[in-house]
Amino acid sequence: MELMLSLAIGVLTGSGVWLLLRPRTFQVIMGLSLLSYAVNLFIFSMGRLSVDKEPVLLPGLAATLANYDDPLPQALVLTAIVIGFAMTALFLVVLLAARGFAGNDHVDGKLEDDA
Repeated sequence: MELMLSLAIGVLTGSGVWLLLRPRTFQVIMGLSLLSYAVNLFIFSMGRLSVDKEPVLLPGLAATLANYDDPLPQALVLTAIVIGFAMTALFLVVLLAARGFAGNDHVDGKLEDDA
């Protein structure tokens, strides 16, 4: 399970970096999204992969991390998902405005023939 999670984080990170280096703004936005997914998986995996541990406090069990899942990575990932969604929506609006002003969707605003 750890190997599969590590490979998923690596593939998402590699794909995100590759898309960040592309010349079109939509590909850059998709690269940022893939990187944020990779970071979310990484943060979530830092809370340890555990089986048969309760997510909430139960009467009769001591309130230690030996008996329960760590709630902090889950809360951080949930917050990052919400912020990432808002960031992606903002970037798409900026993309549409920049495309309207420049007439194309290249990162530098120039066509490949103009360089």
